[in-house]
This record gives sequence, structure tokens and C-alpha cells, in this order.
Amino acid sequence: MSAPLAGLRVVELTHMVMGPTCGLVLGDLGADVVKVEPAPEGDNTRRLLGSGMGFFAMYNRNKKSLAIDLKTERGKAALLRLADRADIFVENFRPGAMDRMGFGYEALSARNPRLIYVSHKGFQDGPYQDRTALDEVVQMMGGLAYMTGPPGQPLRAGASLNDVMGGMFGAIGVLSAVIERARTGRGQRIVSSLYENTVFLMGQHMAMHAMTGKPLNPMSVRTPAWGVYDIFPTADGQQIFIGIVTDTQWQQACSAFGLDALAADATLRTNNDRVRGRERLIPALTERFGAMTRAELAAACEACGLPFAPIARPDELFDDPHLAASGGLVPVTLPDGKPSRLPALPLAMDGARPTQRHDAPAIGADGPAVLAEAGMSAEEIDALLADGIVVVRPERR
Repeated sequence: MSAPLAGLRVVELTHMVMGPTCGLVLGDLGADVVKVEPAPEGDNTRRLLGSGMGFFAMYNRNKKSLAIDLKTERGKAALLRLADRADIFVENFRPGAMDRMGFGYEALSARNPRLIYVSHKGFQDGPYQDRTALDEVVQMMGGLAYMTGPPGQPLRAGASLNDVMGGMFGAIGVLSAVIERARTGRGQRIVSSLYENTVFLMGQHMAMHAMTGKPLNPMSVRTPAWGVYDIFPTADGQQIFIGIVTDTQWQQACSAFGLDALAADATLRTNNDRVRGRERLIPALTERFGAMTRAELAAACEACGLPFAPIARPDELFDDPHLAASGGLVPVTLPDGKPSRLPALPLAMDGARPTQRHDAPAIGADGPAVLAEAGMSAEEIDALLADGIVVVRPERR
């Protein structure tokens, strides 16, 4: 794929998922992204266990690493030289942290008026702005956990949904600011926020409540908009989701599965009829579909054009034939040196998918080269290395 953002220089001070996702998007699209990590140990995200173990490997490809001690004046001066020549500065630390370090928007834009500065925060300005936020925090307070879990059992979504979307919204803001800068010659500050991102996701439910005035039911016990929009057990002990969302699809399903009696039932003719008739419709479909294996059901649904989905685990996606054929998984080297494949950006440009140019970097691996590009002399770089202000470590973790 062409690199549409080639030539844009990004300095990234981030950790965890939200900020790194913004840098990932920009890097995958061709920008030159320098990830600034604390010396000597690097980003703490590298060492997470449990459900955070995959964060660094997934969200830090196509980046260079500069490991530097920003608690020293010489380290700060070195980073300022990078920011002076950068197009974009990405951060996701608590409100006020960058200002206290001397890398806030006002300080950096005074030196580099063309700088586009994107902050990834928990909240936009307002009463909550100084709170510490996590993906799970905003899922709980923004209604997503309520809508996801069974009644009385709020449940977070099974991925870092808001962190990833927050990084994506940050990248969207950056691209908009790049276009505006071409007209005005000046950069600007962008703030992408977790809580407001969650509220945006809840917009459809808020609109429903505004229209009906009725309490909202969690999705697990909702009245769906479609007569058939359910998970069905199969004869081989598997599960499959099937949706029938138009009257034409209903006719096709009745024909494909021999549902002559249901097809002739005038009280099930339209989608709204089927929504009202779900109490007798779904048991009948469960019996019919339950006599078939998952593979048989999937083949029949595909043949007649019904929306369907076998219920899959994330580990099964490595063997998904569509992802293999479409370039949906890019080759990577994991922190322990093991080769694997991880998801590409979900877009194509002129028929080509963004891919990986280089793996997530070892700690400080590109530091000397990055500083040289910023105009620092070999003697200055060697002195920073000798004093441990800049660190290069060969291991990936």
C-alpha cells in the first residue's frame, strides 16, 4: 500500500492502549512515529501480564523507540528538539502531567506553531476532567456495561473498546487538523476522551429512550428490532447467530429451511409481525436449526443470503480463511521473538491493505538515529548514552 502520511513526523508519549492506538493508525498509514519511553526500563505496558499481555505487541508496530530520562534537564532538552521538528505530538497522561514536565501544548506550540497536539484523556473539560479514567470506568458510568450484561449484572465489553475507539478518534482529529493546517499554517490541540466516546456509543439507546420515555433494557433481554436476531444451538453442540432483517430474507429462509407452515402464517408476514410473534417463532426456529450442524447451517445461510455468524473465539481468527486471503492479519514478531500475525487496520486504499513495515521496537532501539535526525551531533548523543540519559537495550521486552 502507498504511505499516504509519509513525511509526517510524530512524537508519541503514551502507554497502555488509547494513545498507542492513535500512533498505530498514523504509523500504519505511513507516518514516522517515534515512541518516547522512560529510561532505562521502557514503557511499563511491555511488562503487563494477564489480559494486558498483548497490549504492547498489538499497538506499537511501525514505531521507533527512544528511551530517555525526562527527569533530567538534558533529557528534556533532547525531547524538545524532537518536538521542534515534529508535525504531531501524541500523549495520554493525566491532565496537567505534560504541563508540569514542560511538554504541554502551550509550551510546545510556542516553539513550533505548526504542531498538532493530540491529548487522549478520560473526560473533556468539565466537572469530571481531573478524574482518573480507565476503559472499564467509563463503560460503567457511560451505560455500556449496563447495556451489555444481564439485568443487575453490568458487564464490560470483551475488548478495550473505548481505548481503541478513543485512539481512532484522536487520529481522525489529527488528520482533520493536518488538512486545516494546510490552509492556515498553524497547528492546534485536539482532545479525545474516553467518557464522551462511551456516551457517543450510547447515542442510539438515548435516542430510543427520548422517543419512548420507557426504561431501557440491557441488550441481553431487549426486544430486538428484528423478528429473528438470535443465537441458536446446533446439532453438533456448537452455536450460530442468524439474523433475518427483511421480509425478503424471511421468505428466503422459509424456502431454504422448509418452513412452509411459518411462511403461510399471515401473522408472521412482516418484520414487525415477527417481532410481536417471537414467543412462538423462536422456539420453532430453534427446533429446526437445532437439527443441523453448524457447518450445515452456515452453508445454507450463505447460499440463500442470510446474515449469519458462527460463534468464534479470538484464537480461532488466526485460521480464518477470509482474513488470510484479504490481508487482514499482518506478520509480526512478538516480544519473546516468536513469529505470529496480528490484525491489520480494517481498511483498504486502492485495493491494498496497510501492513507492518517494522515490528514493535526494542527499548530505545532507534534512539541514537532519532536524535541524529533531530540535529544532535554524534558527540552529544554519545554523552547522553554514556550518562544513561538515553538507553538502548537489545531485548524486546
